[in-house]
Amino acid sequence: MTGKVCLVTGATSGIGRAAADALAHQGATVVLLSRNSAKCAQVAAEMQSATRNQSIGFIVADLSSLAAVRAAAAEFRQRYSRLDVLLNNAGVSPSKRRESVDGFEYTFALNHLGHFLLTNLLLDLLVTSAPSRIVSVSSSIYKQARLDFDDLQLRRRFSAMKAYANSKLAGLLFTVEFARRLDGKGVTVNAMTPGLVKTNIGQEEGWFYAFSKRLADFFGGKTPEQGADTLVWLATAPEVAGVTGQYFEKRRSVPSSRDAADPELAARMWQVSEELCGLRKEGA
Repeated sequence: MTGKVCLVTGATSGIGRAAADALAHQGATVVLLSRNSAKCAQVAAEMQSATRNQSIGFIVADLSSLAAVRAAAAEFRQRYSRLDVLLNNAGVSPSKRRESVDGFEYTFALNHLGHFLLTNLLLDLLVTSAPSRIVSVSSSIYKQARLDFDDLQLRRRFSAMKAYANSKLAGLLFTVEFARRLDGKGVTVNAMTPGLVKTNIGQEEGWFYAFSKRLADFFGGKTPEQGADTLVWLATAPEVAGVTGQYFEKRRSVPSSRDAADPELAARMWQVSEELCGLRKEGA
């Protein structure tokens, strides 16, 4: 991976940190994207020391804010002339409904719209750096999603599980449509599920939610390194260099649900996402 530039969202903890560590150990230039400036600086310094790779940088941005995503993309473009690997990993699962600064349901805003916009804004770099790869972290919970395009922001009926599942299904539909649009351009787009991983997601969302997550972790959670294995493999392995539009678990392509593989639903989600992010209006 020497000479490759990799951007990892949510890279200061969990499987994002584990994936960034692995890429740095392989000699890649790794750019961490997270919202906490002090944590970014700390993790970058730790990674430089542990991997003896000084090509570790970071960009501070809150992916739930469209303006922050635009600023992050602009900063990346100023500092780097190529992008070989984009790992869309950052994710949240609030127990109560709240809205982003743009007025979107927070889980949907960060887990889906932030990554959708970031990827589109960096797309030309991915194309000119081809062969390049986009890998998004999903979850098997997506199978519980119930998308209602008249209430994507869940103003009428909110539950944390529904919000998280919907955001992950939206991410899989993004993978399907992006793979179609990038066919023949040397950019592969895949998604993966890490399984149950011992991370800090949900730990600040109330005692019951945090306790439930910790209990599940205790009885079967993987380490972040184990959870990141397929993510790193999809980002680096030669055997998947030309594979695109697939959903992976434990290094194997697995069938997704009928909804997740529906090209018409994927195209509709793409159009709606463009409108919500302002891309259609701009013609970007």
